[in-house]
Amino acid sequence: MRRMLGVLRDEHHDVDLNPQPTLGDLEHLVQHCIDSGVPTELIVEGERPTRAVGAEMTAYRIVQEALTNVIKQAGRPVRAAVRVTYAPEQIRVEITDDGRGSTTGVPDSSQGHGIIGMRERVDLFDGSLHAGPRPGGGFRISATIPLDAAGRQA
Repeated sequence: MRRMLGVLRDEHHDVDLNPQPTLGDLEHLVQHCIDSGVPTELIVEGERPTRAVGAEMTAYRIVQEALTNVIKQAGRPVRAAVRVTYAPEQIRVEITDDGRGSTTGVPDSSQGHGIIGMRERVDLFDGSLHAGPRPGGGFRISATIPLDAAGRQA
């Protein structure tokens, strides 16, 4: 909606008209993480829904923010994994790393608003988000995004 309003307001139409990213674009995010020095594994389970654009974009942004946090905050050496699970009623994403991570799971002012933003995105779909340190080290973010009737497979 924001992009559409930008086009309508912009006399020069210098607005990025590329489609918003979806989970189909995750390989690029993972490759960026690898190129940044973080070996990252992508695991996809289930069949991708045909019409779940909003839920997919939300899931993509959560993975994007989580991998950005791994690159910036997990330290080195670190490994990461992204798991996407498609189910008839929901999309679930889980991002884990084995870095030094946070000790509380709550972002402080120096960490920005990444986890807060993830939670807000998931709340729009009445989903759930869990973020926090993993036993033995590292960090885990898990989000479940319910699909509406239009996003479910026939």
